[in-house]
Amino acid sequence: MFLLVGLGNPGPKYERNRHNVGFMAVDAIVRRHSFGPWKARFQAQVAEGQVGGEKVLAMKPTTFMNESGRAVGEAARFYKLPADEVWVFYDELDLAANKLKVKQGGGNAGHNGLRSIDAHLAKDIGKDYGRVRIGIGHPGDKAKVHAHVLGDYAKAEFPDTEKLLDAMAEAFPTLVERGGPEFMTKVALILKPPQKATKQPEAKTSPATKQDAAPSAKQAVDSALAQALAKVGLGPGRQNKE
Repeated sequence: MFLLVGLGNPGPKYERNRHNVGFMAVDAIVRRHSFGPWKARFQAQVAEGQVGGEKVLAMKPTTFMNESGRAVGEAARFYKLPADEVWVFYDELDLAANKLKVKQGGGNAGHNGLRSIDAHLAKDIGKDYGRVRIGIGHPGDKAKVHAHVLGDYAKAEFPDTEKLLDAMAEAFPTLVERGGPEFMTKVALILKPPQKATKQPEAKTSPATKQDAAPSAKQAVDSALAQALAKVGLGPGRQNKE
């Protein structure tokens, strides 16, 4: 089984916040792979589906970001999941906007959602769960971080975010079947497919060109013949005397 967790804050007020991009990613995956309806369970909204031959439980905690670990820990204990079957999708402030990084385990880098999950999973399964980090960019000024993270995506930037989310949803089976690095590669290929080598068309020769070429070839042969005849005294204007 695979536990897919998106981090964010519940309610319409936060729907378009950068801090909610984890929710957005899970929503895109659930839609793409026709999961069942959302239901209230484990202090979260959950939906079940089948992807890559595996049962997947998608989760969006309803406890607010700072207490996300309560929902994740409850579900992980209920299903007795190992850490490598838990994957968390979340916003990454120190990653350029719409960039993607994947890793297994590691620190929480001050992210309140991860800090809560670490606290609730440490004793039972450890902290080596999978993390899919979705870049939201840094505003460049520490004083602006709070407003940036909890602010809505600008209209101009959101189309690129949607493209990334769609690519992640399309590539999700790769994460289930082959793991994080392969998933990240698949997303990159979807966003920027390799260009096919194009065969250069052969230059076409027009009938006029062919006609022009024929006399030239004949002239070359005649010239060579004339030079040969001149050497033996049979060139133009001379006769072979016996």
